[in-house]
Amino acid sequence: MVYLLSANFKSMLKRLITAWLICVSASAFGQSAAAKYIQAHKDAAIQLMKEYDIPASIILGIAIHESASGTSKIARYLNNHFGIKGPNNSKEIKSAYKGYNSVSESYEDFISLLQNRSSFSRLFDKYTSSDYKSWVRGIHRGGYAASQLWGSQVLAIIHKYGLHELDRASEAVEQAAREAGISYTVKKGDTLSEIARKHETTVEEIKEKNNLKSSLLHPGQELTM
Repeated sequence: MVYLLSANFKSMLKRLITAWLICVSASAFGQSAAAKYIQAHKDAAIQLMKEYDIPASIILGIAIHESASGTSKIARYLNNHFGIKGPNNSKEIKSAYKGYNSVSESYEDFISLLQNRSSFSRLFDKYTSSDYKSWVRGIHRGGYAASQLWGSQVLAIIHKYGLHELDRASEAVEQAAREAGISYTVKKGDTLSEIARKHETTVEEIKEKNNLKSSLLHPGQELTM
């Protein structure tokens, strides 16, 4: 009887150890995949943040969530990293998700989606590129995903990998611009009031420095701050 108990215990222990090793290996793989993904795409996310004033942490956090760190089928076969639906010409998989020629094309289309849908476009005027929590809530409320857990899942990814630290790059650039008094390049959707708020100045001061007769702006226009 003692022998039988010992054998059963050893068998159970072996199964527990095997299961634990599988979990550890899976966890390590997930972290490694996410780390590699961040390293590969953080520069692109930061550049888009500088161009469109959307947090880099939001761009990467949503991409990691929707593409399983670039390992999902739609990411591998369609270059779709944001779960955006649309046409594709893939012969490898049948999918309702949109196909792209490159990953960078997918990133650009994500920004375009946010800019062109009224439920998301107002976020650009409402929140800064450092307010990632409000961006997550706004995108979730705007109907980006049906799951009630989506917002908390994206926030968990941002916190787990410290993605919000990347948003500070934008703050540093804006601070340096304010201190050096350098020019600002107008982006699509910019307004004088929003630019004035971000640079801690007034519409009147910007108009005076740039000899502006009206508040109309156009993308690519250089403003002295």
